[in-house]
This record gives sequence, structure tokens and C-alpha cells, in this order.
Amino acid sequence: MTPSPPSPHGSDPREPKATKAPRDPKKIPAEKAAVRKSVTAKTAAETATGKKTAGKKAAGKKTAAAGKAVTKKAVTAKTATKKAVASAVAKKSVAKKAGTKKAVAAKRSVAREAPPAGPLEVALSPALDADDRERLLHGTHHQPHAVLGAHPAPGGIVYRAFRPYARSVAVVTGDLRAELHDDGDGFFSGLLPLREVPAYRLVVAYEDTVQETEDPYRFLPTLGDLDLHLIGEGRHEELWTVLGAHPLTHQDVAGTRFCVWAPNARAVRLAGAFNFWDGIGYPMRSLGSSGVWELFVPGIGEGELYKFDITRPDGSRTQRADPMARRTETPPATSSVVEASHYEWGDEEWMARRGERPAHEAPLSIYEVHLPSWRPGLTYRQLAEQLPAYVRELGFTHVELMPIAEHPFGGSWGYQVTGFYAPTARLGTPDDFRFLVDALHRAGIGVLMDWVPAHFPRDDWALAEFDGRTLYEHEDPLRAAHPDWGTLEFDYGRREVRNFLVANAVYWCEEFHIDGLRVDAVASMLYLDYSREPGQWTPNEHGGRENLDAVAFLQEMNATVYRRVPGVVTIAEESTAWDGVTRATHHRGPSGFGGLGFGLKWNMGWMHDSLQYMSHEPVYRRYHHGEMTFSMVYAYSENYVLPISHDEVVHGKKSLVSKMPGDWWQQRASLRAYLAYMWAHPGKQLLFMGQEFAQGAEWSEEYGPDWWLLDPAYGAEADHRGVRELVGDLNSVYRSTPALWERDTSADGFAWVVGDAADDNVLAFLRRDADGTPLLAVSHFSPVVRHDYRLGVPDDIPAWYEVLNTDAGRYGGSDVFHPDPVKPEPQPWHGHPASIRLTLPPLSTVWLRPA
Repeated sequence: MTPSPPSPHGSDPREPKATKAPRDPKKIPAEKAAVRKSVTAKTAAETATGKKTAGKKAAGKKTAAAGKAVTKKAVTAKTATKKAVASAVAKKSVAKKAGTKKAVAAKRSVAREAPPAGPLEVALSPALDADDRERLLHGTHHQPHAVLGAHPAPGGIVYRAFRPYARSVAVVTGDLRAELHDDGDGFFSGLLPLREVPAYRLVVAYEDTVQETEDPYRFLPTLGDLDLHLIGEGRHEELWTVLGAHPLTHQDVAGTRFCVWAPNARAVRLAGAFNFWDGIGYPMRSLGSSGVWELFVPGIGEGELYKFDITRPDGSRTQRADPMARRTETPPATSSVVEASHYEWGDEEWMARRGERPAHEAPLSIYEVHLPSWRPGLTYRQLAEQLPAYVRELGFTHVELMPIAEHPFGGSWGYQVTGFYAPTARLGTPDDFRFLVDALHRAGIGVLMDWVPAHFPRDDWALAEFDGRTLYEHEDPLRAAHPDWGTLEFDYGRREVRNFLVANAVYWCEEFHIDGLRVDAVASMLYLDYSREPGQWTPNEHGGRENLDAVAFLQEMNATVYRRVPGVVTIAEESTAWDGVTRATHHRGPSGFGGLGFGLKWNMGWMHDSLQYMSHEPVYRRYHHGEMTFSMVYAYSENYVLPISHDEVVHGKKSLVSKMPGDWWQQRASLRAYLAYMWAHPGKQLLFMGQEFAQGAEWSEEYGPDWWLLDPAYGAEADHRGVRELVGDLNSVYRSTPALWERDTSADGFAWVVGDAADDNVLAFLRRDADGTPLLAVSHFSPVVRHDYRLGVPDDIPAWYEVLNTDAGRYGGSDVFHPDPVKPEPQPWHGHPASIRLTLPPLSTVWLRPA
């Protein structure tokens, strides 16, 4: 979706828009030369009139005529002699009103109070220092506000404006006006006999238009000392409210504040569509040792495109997108967009109750979605009409969105982020994304989001060597380059970088009501030797391989998010045995580290082992039985999510159903049995889109799920719809059965009935809720029917009834089921005081609850 054109928001509503467009910016160099030529001609004309004026030096500097005033008549005559003046590259501001234009033609003098009896004389201002002049011209000035704008000086107030390509500049205040002297190269100045600086505006005349506008260099800084202190300390938890572009009213004037952190830059200028991407006339000021550059630009509002024109330490220049941009152009365009939210949320009920239970003690069943390909071509708002209804029908409690922060290459699926604070513009505006989250919440569905703080791409318009030196990435090349993805790793030891990321985590939760962050690639952050050979990494200060800076960052991020945003959950994609991923940050473990503070962790070991088991032919599964039972050895070492994610159904790994051996019936039966085993296993569940209806092909980000498989006109539609029906029933029974989720992280919530029946391909276990009420889950991964299969059970349950059977005919099974309650017999079995006899359907999982 293409961003809306630049908006006039923030402009003076009394001002009509200029109607004539500026000339082609490609002609700017020639126009600059024309300006210099006309300035020379003008000086000669002034000399001929006998008026004493400053001689032009080689650099264009003007020396003030001591004690000599120039009358308004002389100024008018001087202006009339200009020839071949360059056309305008005009900023978006306009003439104030028709009466003001008449005042421009009359050239009235400026006065602090009532105009004097005679004409107000405009004196030549003190000369602009040659060094200041050159630095402004070449983009290396760090304090433009110190020399531009209005400043007290001996004899009055000196006004200086830097307006390249302008024919003339005048100062107006109230009904009064004074023409400034043309100093060449776009500089204009004048000394007015005033006691104080009044509120004033500039009237800028170009070759074919006249515009009245505020002077950006008359405004005080928009950031306070506290903000700068917190930025310097790396503790500004609302960083997005001060850096970036923010439409606001400052000193009673509407405009936009632009701020960027670039501590290594010699200077920063603002470039955008409003100045044809030539930032020469918009230098920003440095706010001291903070490394922050700031400029308030009046008249600029929402929808404007911009970048920062940075002069590097070596004098070269680069134009960069705003790291804190809250909106971007649609890729492959790379500009940042001025944005302000106007969204009114309607999810108050959801937000009020989402923190009633901690995530590890609540039902959590996750549908993982890649938004751009779920229904290719839909926008955020169109997705809001379809996705909530579909997910609600399936019974999932949450969706997990693969990264939606802006990224240049769609084939990265969002995992190479360039706009960490901007939802991708491919699907709409930030408020459109808010609308989607709101719709999901109002449907009773939580929203988790993949968050990628591990690395970023090397694009030369984004974060890489942002201000000419390593800034967001580590200065040590061995710690900067990610060995697997060709990207750069963040420098977690730099407090401003850590602040950038911690605030980003808070931003998504607070600004977009995100209910949880799944943090990508945590293992690559934690280990200095991740994917590196000996000699390719540098040990930490203790000689170890742990990245101590990354540990501190993750602890700070989790502590901050949980403190600021009650009810959210953070989930680590961590594939190693790191101690204490979901342990509290203030609790130290055997390794000596405090916990990382995550709420949940992906159980990659369970995923790998269980899929490996299921890929074997049933006759060989007896030799791999331990792959299904080993997960219970460590099931309570962390708070786990059981993920069947996008990573398992791409790049030649096959779709979930295609991993199963046998004919088409056996593949579907094995898939159904596996899903019910997964839902009953301790831990939360995550299933990637398309797998809920047994899509046979791998996922493609270009085409998305094969929805046509559910078309009634398709011959095998019933086979796919049956699997989807099962997923809906799994979620329904799961949510209504606390035994399946209430004690996921407590060992006394689980008990084996039989875990060693390898020859039978049978697994049976009990799950219990906080009151001790059990659910019996029996999985049979063999394609035969087993009659009168005896299983041990407690003796305090009078009867068991079947609540779910994956072999049911409506799911596509053979319909071997138990229509009547099953009563225990007083025969001890499997270490239990009683037992029941069941008929086990082929390739199935059966759930039974107390009758």
C-alpha cells in the first residue's frame, strides 16, 4: 500500500498553498552558479549608486560598513538589479493572506512597537564568520542555530537566514516588514534596531513564487535535559517519544520535530520530499554530548517523506532512513514517513483481563501466521475481516505473527529488519495494523509477535555504520558479523544500543497492544562462538564463550517489559541447554548467572525428537521409542512451548503431513495422532498455518497456504477438512480441560501410565489439574487395532468416557471408538491400583476423562 501523499497537517490554516511548482532539482548546481553571478552584478550596481556596502571576498563574505545605515530605498534599488536568479526549491509553506502579500510589495520596516516617524533603517549585520559560512555550505556545521535566526547584537537584533536559490528574504512581524541584505550563496542578513527578538516570520521570494514561513532557526530545542540525560544513560524506556519524527506544536507553532542519534557525525541535515532531497538549507543542531541532533521544522506534518543527510567523520555524506521511524515507504522504496497515530482502541475488556493468569498457568494454543501470505494481497484491514473469525473457529487462543517490522526483502520473511519501530507498509499504515490487533482482541484472541533483536542487514541506507563508524554493530569485526545470515549483530554492551532495543520491545507492547514477544535467535545472541570456528571468536573477560553483554540485555529487556506491561509474555527461541532461560533474573542458577527472565521457551528438543520418531515406518518405531519419552526427562527444567513452526515446513523439510510415512490414509492418521499427542503433552502448543488442514506442499511465502484443498469441488476436500475439524476439537477440549494446561510447569501434574511399551508403539499418561482431576491420554502409533489393551488407572475414578478420538470417522478415521463409559477393574496394572481395557484404534490418540 503506497503511503498517502504529504499532508498539510501542522501548517497555518490561514495560509493558501503556493500554486507554482519549483524547478527540477537536477538544475540546482547551475542555479547556484547563476546566484553567484547575479550577486556579483548586484554588487556592481550598488557601487554605481554611491552607496557604501561590503566588498565581496572570494568566499562571498561581507564586511559590515561601520556605522553606515542603508535606507529602504537603497534596499529596493539593490533588489531591482538582480539578474538570472535561480528558481525556487521551495519548502511547503505559503503566503499568510492577501493582505500580507500587499505588505510584501510595500516593503514596510519591522519595529518592536509602533513604527517610527521616519523609515526604519536596516543596517548591515555583523559579518558571518567565514568558517561558519563554509561549514553551512558544506554540511559540516554542528550548531546552525548559533548563527542563523535572530540574535541580540550591538545596535539591535541581527537576523540571518540561509535560503539557497532564493531571490530575496524579508523579516515580517505583525504588519511590519524589513528586507534582508543578500550576502551571496543563499545567505541573507540584516541588523534591526530592536531591543528584543519579536515573534517573526520570513517572506522568501523565489523566481516564480513568494512564500511566507516560520524560521526553523528561531526555535528553542524541543528536547529537555531529562530526556537527554536518560538517552545518555541508556535508560529512556520511551525512546520512541523523543527520537524520530513527531508532529507537534512548539512555541505556539505547528510543525514536526526531527531527532536522531548520530554521535560520530560531523553534521546532520534533514532531507525530504519538501526540499527535493537537498538538505543544504536544513542543518540540524547537535545537543551536546548526547550524540542527538535535532531540528524543529514548522509547517511540516504527517505523511512527509524524509531521511537524514549525514556527514561522516571523513567528510563523505550518506542519506539514511530514520532508525526510529514509526512509518516507512512501501519497499523497495526506503524513505521514512512522518507519522502520528489517531487510532481509538476498542479492546478495553481484553486488556483489562489478559493478565488474570500467568501464561504458563493458562491455556495457550498458538496459530503461527505469516501475514503477507496468509491470504496474499490482503491489507491489515482486510485481514481483520477474515483472520479473527478463522482463528476463533479453530479455537486457538493466540496468533503469533512472523515479524511485521519493516524489512526490505520479502524473502527474509521479516527476519532481516531495517525499520524496528515501523509495521511493514506492504499491508497498510501503522493505524491499520492497530485495527487488526484490535479486531483480534475483540474476537478474544491474543497477539504474539516475532521480535528480532539478534541482527540487522547491511543495507547502506539503514543501520550499518549509520553515522560513518560502527554504531549499532559491535566495533570488533569478529563480534559484528553474523556468520550464518550475512548480517550484523548488535553491540549489546553499548548502553544506547541496548536502550534502542529495550525501548523497542516496550514500544510494540504499549503502542500496538501486543500481548507477547517471541524473541528470535536467542542462542546466536548468547554464545560468542555461535557458528564460529576456533580463532573466529574472542572469549569474554572470564575466558568463556558466553556473551555477557547479551545476557545483561536480555535480562534488562524482560525485566522492563514485565514491569511496564502487565499481562504480556516473552518467549525465547533458544535451541541449547542454557541454564535458566525462564528463571527470574534475580535468581542465580548453577552456572552463576541469573535467569534470563523469559516467560516461556520453545522446546526445540521435543520438536526434533518427536518428528524424527514420526518419520519412521511404524514397524521401526519400536527402535526409536526413546525419542518420544526423552522430553519428559527435562520437561520441567523450563516453561515450554511445543513448536511446529514455519521452520519445519520449508527448505526441503516437507509439510507436516508429508513427513509421515505410508500411504495417504496412514499419513493423515499419523498426523492426527501426533497432533493430539502434542496437545496432551506438557507445554503450550504452536502450529504453523496450513498444517491445520494437512497441506501436502511446503509453505511458500509467495503463494501462502493451499486454500483450494478446502474447496468442496475438490475430490479430496473431506480428507483435509477432517484434519481441520480435529484441530478445532483439540482446541475446544483443551481450553475446557484445566488438566491439559494448569500445571504444565509442575511435575505433579503428569504421571506415566506406560512409557516403555515400545513393541506396541503405545504411550499413555495422566495429566492433572490443580484439584487433581485427571485426563488420560493414550497414543498408539501402529497401523493395527489392539483389542482389550490393559492400562493402569487410579482406583478413585468410577468410570472413564472418551472425549476425543483421532480415529473418528468425521476426521477421516476408521471410526473405532468407545461409545460407552469404560469402568475400571480392580486389577493392578502399570503400578496403579486399578486398570481398564481399551480397544486402541490404528494410528490414533484417545483422550478419556472421568465420567
